[in-house]
Amino acid sequence: MKRRVREVIVVEGRYDKNALRQVVDASIWETGGFRIFKDRERAALLRRLAAERGVILLTDSDGAGFLIRGHLKGLIPKEQLKQAYIPDVFGKERRKAAPGKEGKLGVEGMPPAVLLQALERAGATFEDGPPPERSALTKADLLELGLTGPGSAARRQRLQKRLDLPARLTPNALLEALDLLYSKEELTAIMEEIES
Repeated sequence: MKRRVREVIVVEGRYDKNALRQVVDASIWETGGFRIFKDRERAALLRRLAAERGVILLTDSDGAGFLIRGHLKGLIPKEQLKQAYIPDVFGKERRKAAPGKEGKLGVEGMPPAVLLQALERAGATFEDGPPPERSALTKADLLELGLTGPGSAARRQRLQKRLDLPARLTPNALLEALDLLYSKEELTAIMEEIES
């Protein structure tokens, strides 16, 4: 059974996210690699998520990973940030034809036990009991609020602008962000305010 982590875990890319999803039940956000340096909207969202839930940084152990980690350390207050590190293991990921520039495995190449151990050492808050009583937002809720389905793009854009969320969030990423930040009742009230 996967362990549930309270904090938002930030990784570099989608393959890292996929590897981590096999180990833990958590909200996992990608930096998009070096895109995080120019994406002010995503940076603002990560600051909001850190304030709400706390953040665990889990980047590769190569130079690029540490550049991204250093940038994010400057964006997120120290008390809202935990650092998870993977060991230096040389090799290449199965999906790649050749090893990376430094020859080290990234997060995606780590065995599940190593990823779990890195989170434990970082002080992740494991919630192994039943989920909290708060009901999660669903895709049906977004449909009911007119945020998915025909003609919903403009409503999503207005909501994202009102809530200072990145404009390029996919509907699934928007659902995850909204679920972390708002209850259904709060979101319904916000939508009513936008529509009036």
